Amino acid sequence: MSTYTVEDPRKVTTRRLAEMKAKGEKIAMLTAYDYSMARLIDEAGMDVILVGDSASNVMAGNTTTLPMTLDQMIYHAKSVVKGTSRALVVCDMPFGTYQGNPIEALSSAIRIMKESHAEAVKMEGGAEIIESVRRILSAGIPVMGHLGLTPQSINKFGTYAVRAREEAEAERLIADAKLLEEAGCFAIVLEKIPAGLATRVSAELSVPTIGIGAGAGCDGQVLVMHDMLGINKGFSPRFLRRYADLATVIEDAVGNYIKDVKSSDFPNEQEQY
Repeated sequence: MSTYTVEDPRKVTTRRLAEMKAKGEKIAMLTAYDYSMARLIDEAGMDVILVGDSASNVMAGNTTTLPMTLDQMIYHAKSVVKGTSRALVVCDMPFGTYQGNPIEALSSAIRIMKESHAEAVKMEGGAEIIESVRRILSAGIPVMGHLGLTPQSINKFGTYAVRAREEAEAERLIADAKLLEEAGCFAIVLEKIPAGLATRVSAELSVPTIGIGAGAGCDGQVLVMHDMLGINKGFSPRFLRRYADLATVIEDAVGNYIKDVKSSDFPNEQEQY
């Protein structure tokens, strides 16, 4: 049973996130991809649940996020929404559903909202996708931006290294962040950029920033659930703090189950009819 108590049990909305930034209250965000885990995360008091296209890695075993389809994201988001009552549910728009075609972008976002009942979408990029962002916002669909390391562009970057270390790229990121804010995005994820830059961006924007590998100066933080719970042992970046070692817990439990079945210890007389 969690000992964490939510001070404000009201439903989290995009407006609430703005209020939290104004009050200096940090925003907690975590990924989820299914009903059972979403329910546990929501009951623990999470502010935002991101149905991330990281499902491609941790659920489907792909090496990048690119293979995820719109149908797959809708399936995961629909499952998460059913397990959530307080947290704001944001769904990633997968690669290929919004880049370069604002009409297709709007159609994709509408499908996510109508079929999954998620409450917002997240999109990677700045000036290069701004027309798609504006088109989606014009339909009344909340958009969370995402700048810095954008995993859907990994083949362009060629590396998962920290972004915006050079002054020119840092200035472009600042300009993109302000462009997304002006367009109407309600929050922006800043991934794997220098902490000083993230602090500066957070101070210059009126909308909340959510950091991942971007330091403590952001208005909130996000991690991938499988990473912070220690289910995924093969991923250990500097920014990751593991709050549990579920891989060991699960392996031990499964191993004990196998042993008990093999030895005929399970089921015993009290476990049968």
